[in-house]
Formats: sequence, structure tokens, C-alpha cells
Amino acid sequence: MERLDNVIQRYAWGSHTAIPMLLGQAPDGGPQAELWLGAHPSAPSKVRSGGTLEALIAHSPERLLGTASTRQFGPRLPFLLKVLAAGQPLSLQAHPSLMQAKAGFAREEAAGLSRSAPNRNYRDANHKPEIICALTDFQALCGFRAAEASVQLLKGLGLDTTLLESQDLRAYFQHVMSLPKEAQGGLVDQLVDAARSPVKGFEGECALALRLSALYPRDIGIVGALLLNLVTLKPGEALYLDAGNLHAYLEGTGVELMANSDNVLRGGLTPKHVDVPELLSVLDFAEGPAKVLRPSGEGEAVYSTPAPDFRLSRVEVKGPQVTLPARGAQLLLVVEGEVTTQGVALKRGDSVFIGADEGDVPLSGRGLVFRATAGIS
Repeated sequence: MERLDNVIQRYAWGSHTAIPMLLGQAPDGGPQAELWLGAHPSAPSKVRSGGTLEALIAHSPERLLGTASTRQFGPRLPFLLKVLAAGQPLSLQAHPSLMQAKAGFAREEAAGLSRSAPNRNYRDANHKPEIICALTDFQALCGFRAAEASVQLLKGLGLDTTLLESQDLRAYFQHVMSLPKEAQGGLVDQLVDAARSPVKGFEGECALALRLSALYPRDIGIVGALLLNLVTLKPGEALYLDAGNLHAYLEGTGVELMANSDNVLRGGLTPKHVDVPELLSVLDFAEGPAKVLRPSGEGEAVYSTPAPDFRLSRVEVKGPQVTLPARGAQLLLVVEGEVTTQGVALKRGDSVFIGADEGDVPLSGRGLVFRATAGIS
């Protein structure tokens, strides 16, 4: 077992207080957006015995990851665990499938584009399915709502919905996102002005439009955002986002688990690189409400997803020992209380890596622990 020190990512949208509070530190006045736990090459966790988790795994991959994981995903940790703390909305974004990521990465490599270039879309050749589990009330946009409801909202705001009604969401989204810049700005101005008198039944969406406009004036991503399901998760609830799901996290703190990738295709609401044609090539335009996940199981409660790369579970330790059965390599993060494993006391904000060769994991004490493993046994 290795205790970890993890990298804090200081993106502008981050909360100034949530991650310091989790770690028991004083805020430093700047945004702290994400705490990365894992072995991603751009920000691997440090192990207190020396070096990085990435280097540790590279030295003995089969012993630490297990045969099944090494065979399916290669000699690397297949998942990345994060604490995400949003003080402001994140970009409107989606992630590619594995096939799309491999093709896009190869294309940009062949073009000689630096992997750190600001206009790079594919920083690795992996997909990025992900799950976000709320630690606080957590607001997000997730997937396209039914087109009929979007017609009602947009008509209420005075927008032309002819294309949306006569064709489909794809045609409408592609049209508005591809308008000339000045036409985009005029459309957003019209929407925002109308949103000051909320459409009945869509008060939250109208308030969101005003909030986004204050942060990103005349950004066409505001129109895209109003086509999506607006969801508020309660602590313990989660969303699973597969390839092509258009989404944006708006506010709150959560535990996020994903395939070990940093591929993001953006459509707006950000100063970062936006590539609408590439985003359109990966989007899933399936309509319907967002599916809120709740964990199932006694002791270790699991969030069920189809992702083979990862498995997220939530473990409430209430005094008597809880034993977690071996599942290959794993990360444990304590978010409440204090628990002990293998004779080591872990308080809120502490995390450890446990290799596949260490077997079952006993937990005792009182606290709440999130466990990340591969989705395969």
C-alpha cells in the first residue's frame, strides 16, 4: 500500500475553498478545480515512499495491476480518479469513443501537432467515459432533452424553431453552432434578453442563460446549453457520461472517475480551444432525460456502469470492520471521518494506492470512502 500526494489543477472555474477544505488546508486565494489521483502522465500522483505512481506501476505492471487488467489495458492504470470542485460552469463538451480517439490522435500526431498545443483536440489515444458522484448539491447539464420540450423553451424565448421541428436536433444544433460569429452573437443576445422574463416551466434554464451570459457574453454555447437536461444531484447521486454525451458541470463538488484520458472536445463556454466540426463528429444526439444513478449493495455500494475501464463504489465504515474483496489495483479516497487499513490511519482527504498483489482490503473506524478499481475483475 502506498500513501499518495496528489496534484491540484488550478483551472479558472475552480472553487477557492472546496478542495482545501477536503484536504484540511487553508485556502490560498486561488481557484483549485481538480485533485487528480492516479497515474496520468501529465499529472501523476506522488507516492510517499518516493517517485510517482506512474513510475511505480511501470516498474512492476503485472504485479501491481493484475493479469486481467494488464492483458486488456496494457501496463498502465486504466482509470483516473478526481475530486472536481466547480465554482463556475465548465465548458460545453463531449468525449470521443475509443475508435474516434485513436483515429484523432493518430491524425494529429501525423500532422506534427505538439501534444501540449492549445489547439490540440486529442492528447492521447484513449476514450474518456466518466462518472461524477456528488459530494455536495451538484448542478450539471447532461445529454439532449426531448426535442419537443426544447421547442417549447426556444419558442417561449422567441427563437425560430422551424429547423428543429422540421428536421431534428442534429440539424438545428449544427446550424446554430456553425453560424457566422456576428449572427451567433445576435441570436444569443435575443435569447438572453427574452430570458429575463422566464418561460413557465423553464425558470431554471432561463436563470442559467443569464448566468452564462454574464460569464461568456454572446457565446453560442449558451444556445447549445439550453438544449440539454438541467440536473441537480444530491450527495451520493451520480451521472454516467459515455462517449458523445454533450454535457457541462455547472456548480458543486463531486468525486469523478474516468478512463485514463484527457481528451475533451469543446463547443463553447470556455476561453480554451473550441472545434465545432470535430465536436459534431463525435456527438450522440439521442434524446431523453438524464439517468441519475444511485449505488447498490451492502457495505460496499457500487455505481453500475458499462465502462470496462473503471468501477466506482462508496463504502460507509461504521465501526465494525468492512472487508473489500480484491479487485486488482485500486485507489481509496477518504471524504469523511477517519478509517484504518493495514494498520494505517487515514483521515479526510487522505488517499492510497493498493496493488493487485495485496488481496482483500480491511477497513475499520468511522468514515466514508470512495473506491476506484478497474471495471473488470
